[in-house]
Amino acid sequence: MAAAAPPDTSAPHTPVLLRPLLEAVSPVEGVWLDGTFGAGGYTRGLLEAGAERVIAVDRDPLAFEMAAEWADGYGDRIFMQRGVFSKMDDYAQDLDGVVLDLGVSSMQLDLAERGFSFMRDGPLDMRMSQDGPSAADIVNGAEEEVIASILFQYGEERASRRIAKAIVRAREDAPITTTLKLARLVEGCLPRSKPGQSHPATRSFQALRIAVNDEYGELFQGLMAAERALKPGGQLAVVTFHSVEDRMVKRFLTARSGGGGNANRFAPEVARDAPQFRVEKRKVIGPDAQELDENPRSRSAKLRVAIRTDAPAGEIDAKSLGMPMVKGL
Repeated sequence: MAAAAPPDTSAPHTPVLLRPLLEAVSPVEGVWLDGTFGAGGYTRGLLEAGAERVIAVDRDPLAFEMAAEWADGYGDRIFMQRGVFSKMDDYAQDLDGVVLDLGVSSMQLDLAERGFSFMRDGPLDMRMSQDGPSAADIVNGAEEEVIASILFQYGEERASRRIAKAIVRAREDAPITTTLKLARLVEGCLPRSKPGQSHPATRSFQALRIAVNDEYGELFQGLMAAERALKPGGQLAVVTFHSVEDRMVKRFLTARSGGGGNANRFAPEVARDAPQFRVEKRKVIGPDAQELDENPRSRSAKLRVAIRTDAPAGEIDAKSLGMPMVKGL
C-alpha cells in the first residue's frame, strides 16, 4: 500500500520513550492500535516508522479535535475511534501491534478547565471522557471511609485518613468545587514540602483521577483485550509512569508468558496452559540520558514489550496482578 505524503509532524508535546519503543518493536509493519491517542505522538511515530495503518483510540473527544489539523495528511492510514482501550478487541482483530501510554496526557494537564492540575485553578473535574461522575462528585458525595481508601489505595497517601476527615469537615460548610480549594485543603493536612519534593497534593490528585477514570480497571481489562486482539507475532508495548501500573503490567506479562512459578516449591507441578505471550527482554526499558535531558517528564517512565503467541486467549484474576481495589466506590 502506497504511503500518503506525511504532513508537518511537529508535535505539541514530546512522546515519552518513543525512540526506545520504536527500536524495541522494529520493524514496524501492518496495522497497529494506539490505545491512548492523546496528542498523537505515538500514532505519528508508528506511521512514520512504517506502520501501514494505525487505529487511534481515545475516550477524550478533545484528542480528535486537536488532531484534525494534521490527521487528514495521512489519509486512510489513520482511523480515529472514540472509546476506551479496554474494548479494543471490539474495534479490531488480528493486530500487528498495540501501544499503551498510560496516565494523563499533557493536553489534559495544561487545560485548567479540565480540572486535572493542582497548579491551575479550575473546576474539580478530571474526567477524561468528559462525561460521568467527576472528582467533585466523589469529594462532595462519597463517605469519609471511601475517600480515605481512594487516597491510600490509588495514591499511596499515608495521610489519607487525615485528608479525608478534613474534606468531609470542609464540605459541610460549602461544596469543594475547584482544584485550588482542594489543593490548599490537602496542603494544610501535610508538612510543608522541602525543595525538590513534589507538591503535597500530588498523590491525592493522582488518586482521585484514577478513581474518576477507573484507570486500574481499564488497564486490567485492556491487557486482556490486547491479548484477544493481537495476532500471533503481534507486539504489545506498554509505557507506565508509576509503580502500581508497572507492577500490574509486569505481573500480567510474567503470568501470561509462563513465568508464574509454583507458590510452594514442594508442591507437585501444576499443569499450565500454553503461554499467550513471549517476553524477550525481561529487563524494563527506561529513558536514556538524552531523553532525560530533553524531557524530564520521562524520569519515572518504564516500557515493557511482549510478543503474542498462537495460544488461545484466556482469563486472569485482577487480584493476581496486585490491582488496588476500593470498596464502596
